Amino acid sequence: MATTSGPPPSLSQIRHIVLVLSGKGGVGKSSITTQLALSLVQLGHSVGVLDIDLTGPSLPRMFGLESKKIHQSSQGWVPVYTDASKRLCVMSIGFLLKDRGDSVVWRGPKKSAMIRQFVRDVVWGELDYLLIDTPPGTSDEHISIAEQLRDAKPDGAVLVTTPQAVATADVRKELSFCRKVGFDVLGVVENMSGFLCPHCAECSHIFSKGGGEELAKQYDVPFLGAVPIDPQFVLLIEEQHAAASAQAAMDGQGEVTSGKGFSLIEKYKECKLCPIFAKITEQVVAATKDKIR
Repeated sequence: MATTSGPPPSLSQIRHIVLVLSGKGGVGKSSITTQLALSLVQLGHSVGVLDIDLTGPSLPRMFGLESKKIHQSSQGWVPVYTDASKRLCVMSIGFLLKDRGDSVVWRGPKKSAMIRQFVRDVVWGELDYLLIDTPPGTSDEHISIAEQLRDAKPDGAVLVTTPQAVATADVRKELSFCRKVGFDVLGVVENMSGFLCPHCAECSHIFSKGGGEELAKQYDVPFLGAVPIDPQFVLLIEEQHAAASAQAAMDGQGEVTSGKGFSLIEKYKECKLCPIFAKITEQVVAATKDKIR
């Protein structure tokens, strides 16, 4: 039987595919994915975000979409859009769970089947960028996504670390994984690189600094930038969650008075991390603009 090559039809209208990887959990990878998506939208790009962290999906909460459900069309699953402009959409197993506290206790083959379905059965439509948020490590999910994307020729991966040596040691394994499966490394982001005081905006380096930049130099890959902890961004996510909860409670029962019209895309412009991420995003765009899928 003849075999076909090229990306799955679901990915055929996506110009760039970027993975966000980390060798260690708790480094803020989903936060980086969220802000990269918001920054790309602010540059005028249409963006989809695929969450393949099957046992710890956090992107529905990051984007204020926990109350949303995905819909089945004749072509496949329709992702959840963050607003009426349809500039940003998200797909996550979190949308398939009855309750956000439900655990996903699956063995490797079932995880692989779910990722295959995410890659092949989601109706993304035409997008400039698809960001894929992965779980930590180099396990079943990573092998599955590498296999599913082989013909799609992703642009590469952004690696996330924190400054400490324990984190950078694990990111070295992720660099090795990328080289083994043929993913280009677009660069390293050092997250939690200091703490921004909400009162005076002074940055205190509570976790040391420079580990990510040193790692990038050691492996001759681009260093995209250092991102401090900003309580304002955390409060922004929670404010968005409160607005979404109010909307869900009042759906079909009249107007929502609390949080009506909340737009994370617009609110993020007021965050101190926005200009930091603008520079990171510009480098990612520059690294992918000449890549042809």
